[in-house]
Amino acid sequence: MLDKIYTLVEKKYFTSGDFNGLTLLELIKDTGFAKDVALAEIRVGVETDLLTIEHMGNPHIKLFARVNKEEMLGFLDESMGEKPFCMYPHPEKLKSAAAAETYREPPFAYELAKGAGQLDFRAFDLSILEFYRNDPRYHYETNSIQGRICVTDEYFESEFMPEHDQVLLQSFGFAYDKELNRYVGVVLRYLNKLSPEHQRIWAAKQVKKDDIWLHPEYFAKSFQGSWGTKLSIFDAFVQELDQINQMCDRIGKPKLFRESYCQERIRGFEFLLRPTKSELEDFVHLLDKMMSDNISKDFFRGDLELERDVTRKTDGKIVVEPKGTIQLLEEWLRKFYRSAESEDSVEILIKTFRKIRKLRQEPAHRIGLDMFDQAIFKEQRALIIEAYNAVRILRLIFGLHPDVNANPPKISDWLRDGKIWDI
Repeated sequence: MLDKIYTLVEKKYFTSGDFNGLTLLELIKDTGFAKDVALAEIRVGVETDLLTIEHMGNPHIKLFARVNKEEMLGFLDESMGEKPFCMYPHPEKLKSAAAAETYREPPFAYELAKGAGQLDFRAFDLSILEFYRNDPRYHYETNSIQGRICVTDEYFESEFMPEHDQVLLQSFGFAYDKELNRYVGVVLRYLNKLSPEHQRIWAAKQVKKDDIWLHPEYFAKSFQGSWGTKLSIFDAFVQELDQINQMCDRIGKPKLFRESYCQERIRGFEFLLRPTKSELEDFVHLLDKMMSDNISKDFFRGDLELERDVTRKTDGKIVVEPKGTIQLLEEWLRKFYRSAESEDSVEILIKTFRKIRKLRQEPAHRIGLDMFDQAIFKEQRALIIEAYNAVRILRLIFGLHPDVNANPPKISDWLRDGKIWDI
């Protein structure tokens, strides 16, 4: 009797098309067993490592490979078949299942065929994402916590792109080890939707380490039904720029920043995919364009002189030259803002603006070989944290203006309270 049940469970697992489980109703219909008899046999199957059951979330897919026998038996005893559940072959049985071998070629389908859970995740080197990010036929989107990949409309079901390349990765997240080295994390359910060719590409970039964990925000959204707990630091950065511009409107002045970049995500404004000196330099260049280069001199018109007299070194003549945006920002803040704190907040933020400008200028004065170093990930992370803190301080200063204080722009709780993910 139990052998017959197992045969039906295994058949459903391999013929359903999605490694689905067999319900109690399906079992009773196919065998004619009485409900109490079927439940008794299922219990024996769980006890003897023949079967596992799923009853949480969507029971029609096996969530995780790890099974808790006592929890499953407790559920069977308590529910007595009155609550929905599905049966699956035990992973130990699947190790020798002949049907599993038909899935051997696609690596992640094979893992599911051998009993892995659909929500078990695998980690990969970040460079796997470059394949899609750099190919204009794909739409690659990420907020540095999670992302998705799909074929653009132009190439979907197009004769100009092979069918096996027309892939969709519904969701991916980022993952870390204890040293905060960064990886891509994808659950097997989504990996299994890739074509066999792309599954093999991903498998070649897989990182097999035991101490890798998913980004807490991605984990909460994917497995705990969370709507989110914090902002990505990159989203927070552009929202700070937007807040400052809205405050300028309250003060009755032109926008301080030409663009807030809130409407469309900027390519490259994210954590690096490859820890190279050239990628970091490209990021610094972009960051400076969003900060110093983004400042509009119209904001200072009427409050400050926009030019200065400079003595020319070659002949001693005095020439007039425009002031830089960082100098203007510092002069304006020094003129109109006085901190009540002992810490000089203006000095802190201006120092950061100047640091990023200097880092951008350095590559222009040297020619050197590129360099690959995992430490570059951490260098970039430290830099974006420093840049975010600078624009946040600037927003807090503008928020003290009487006209802003009387009519503050709407701000999210996360941004106001500094609830930011910096990994």
